[in-house]
Amino acid sequence: MHITATRGDITEQRVDAVVNAANSTLLGGGGVDGAIHRAGGREILRACERLRANDYPEGLPVGEAVATTAGELPARWVIHTVGPTYSATRDRSRLLAACHRESLRVADSLGATSVAFPAISTGVYRYPVDEAAEVAVNAIRETDTDVELVRFVLFDERTYRVFAAVTDRQ
Repeated sequence: MHITATRGDITEQRVDAVVNAANSTLLGGGGVDGAIHRAGGREILRACERLRANDYPEGLPVGEAVATTAGELPARWVIHTVGPTYSATRDRSRLLAACHRESLRVADSLGATSVAFPAISTGVYRYPVDEAAEVAVNAIRETDTDVELVRFVLFDERTYRVFAAVTDRQ
């Protein structure tokens, strides 16, 4: 598998699937979640509403992943995953790693071979970027998957530099 980092907008990625750093409601929010819902259009929201009504009435649990259509995005699918909120007193790295492993598992079930990831949990969930990058890249490297390309798409320069340094160590 080839793992890269790039600075850019995840909603513009031409890959099989983009990963959404969703909140548990699956109904949109801020950051990456809001951007994906806005750019992808109402079709993503309707698919998420069906998931909530039928499969996740209490919301999507942290560390799990589920796919929907990508609506108007250039990708085919959106894989929604809920990252953990950072805690200085509790190690939540296993949950963050699970977001990446489960997203790849869902990608495999879809037949996706290229996946774009954001920096899950590093926004409002306050996970330190340095720690998140290590956890994310290691989880992806350790996952048995048919995905051939994983691209981390980072919105700001600092986050991009951190992820690029970690991915370059492969």
